[in-house]
Amino acid sequence: MSNLFTARGNLAAAPELKTVTVNGEDRQVAEMRLYCDRAVPDGDGGFKDKGGFWLNVSRWGIAGTHAARVLDKGDRIKVEGTLVQNSWEKDGDKFSRLELTADDVTLDLSRVESIARKPRNRPTNGTDDSAGHTVTTPEDGAQHAAPVG
Repeated sequence: MSNLFTARGNLAAAPELKTVTVNGEDRQVAEMRLYCDRAVPDGDGGFKDKGGFWLNVSRWGIAGTHAARVLDKGDRIKVEGTLVQNSWEKDGDKFSRLELTADDVTLDLSRVESIARKPRNRPTNGTDDSAGHTVTTPEDGAQHAAPVG
């Protein structure tokens, strides 16, 4: 059984999007470094960092592509996933570290001032939208829904 690890922290830099070959197939992965702090109340209404740790995080696939496009240095995020022990050798010395393969990366909205959304895919002329309306597009390009029947 695998473990599930959850951490919150700030990104050291914008995620780096890489293309790697896995079993002969090119795959996208966003790699990021997260400082996981341990904030405790200081008694004066604020918080004090009582020490934390750095964690390398990877997010694969389309979600990783989105993370690399949207996230930036300093963003506060929450990550959930599986801890993996990676080992390697360099110049005869052996190294290892824990890394997180993220199943979920969530932006902490407490530091977000605005959100820009991309337009949704809209139905074309004469098709029904999800509310059962026929969609028409006038010459100005705006889409309007009219009740069916």
